[in-house]
Amino acid sequence: MRDALRLLARGEDPARAAAACAQPGCGAVAVASTLEILRARQRGMDPPLARLLDDPAVTDVLINGTQAWVDRGGGLVRVDAGIRDEADARRAAIRLASACGVRLDDARPIADGTLPGGVRLHAVLAPVSGSGTLISLRVLGTRQLGVPDLEACGTLPGVVGTLLRALVASRANVLVSGATGSGKTTLLSAALCLVPTGERIVCIEEVSEIAPAHPHCVHLIERAPNVEGRGAVTLADLVRAAMRMRPDRLVLGECRGPEVCDVLTALNTGHDGGWATIHANGARDVPARLAALGALAGMGEGAVAAQAASAIDAVLHMRRGADGHRWVSEVGVLTRARGPLECALALSATADGCVTTHEAWPSLARRVGL
Repeated sequence: MRDALRLLARGEDPARAAAACAQPGCGAVAVASTLEILRARQRGMDPPLARLLDDPAVTDVLINGTQAWVDRGGGLVRVDAGIRDEADARRAAIRLASACGVRLDDARPIADGTLPGGVRLHAVLAPVSGSGTLISLRVLGTRQLGVPDLEACGTLPGVVGTLLRALVASRANVLVSGATGSGKTTLLSAALCLVPTGERIVCIEEVSEIAPAHPHCVHLIERAPNVEGRGAVTLADLVRAAMRMRPDRLVLGECRGPEVCDVLTALNTGHDGGWATIHANGARDVPARLAALGALAGMGEGAVAAQAASAIDAVLHMRRGADGHRWVSEVGVLTRARGPLECALALSATADGCVTTHEAWPSLARRVGL
């Protein structure tokens, strides 16, 4: 096995490495077992973890020390990831980080990255983690879901699918809110599939997740500083760079810091048709989140309210039920008619697809031509 791993490290194909290092007289089962190990190691992991990530139903794999859990859409279930002790967990985390091309050690005990194949990694080493090594793996769907797919599975109930098409066609600026794992990125990618092929989409992300089926979509990825604290490229830097790239659609994977100032500025200076996501508990909570993020950029609450009310045409809020079902539960419109920034509801939807219109629906419908 060591010889096979050395060949793999030199760039040899796993199948050839397994065959070259097979012992005389060993059977096909032994060669197949070696090949499985080599293919998993090529991805930065051991076979038990690779099998979990290859399960098409798995969306998340979470490792807390020696304990492992997966989410197959119906909540977390305990599984065996082949990790026997804390040393195993630490080695697994460091190996995964290395496969992502990022550093993970005692000097830098937190790492984020994307594995080959699109699996998103977040890892934390002890003692920063008081529970031992923590590994979080988010599996991005290999099949691109379009708007018809989301309508069929109930993510876009009733008139919401029609509204989504109208938002894209009318070049509205849209904010998608929701909790972690609620389906914000899936919805965003599906919406961007509707953008005309003659338009250029520039996506700005912490790690690459947005993957629309579109012929002209480019990605800018944030970069952490090096060991000397230099070389960082922030989301705010990337927003400013993207504005010089002739974007027809400017997309921010997640508003989570002072870059919100640059995004609002861009959307208020002719870069219409933009999209972004933000973490919030509900559509009505988005104004408070924007104010908090704006404060990180030195913006006052009034400035954030003025910019956001002018720049953002609609808020789509994603919700995830206890059974794993994800859907657009609220659609809102930002307004500051009575002073502070507020989000007035236009639509609300239940998990079973019942849609109700609210006070902001007429103005939103007029804005998008419905």
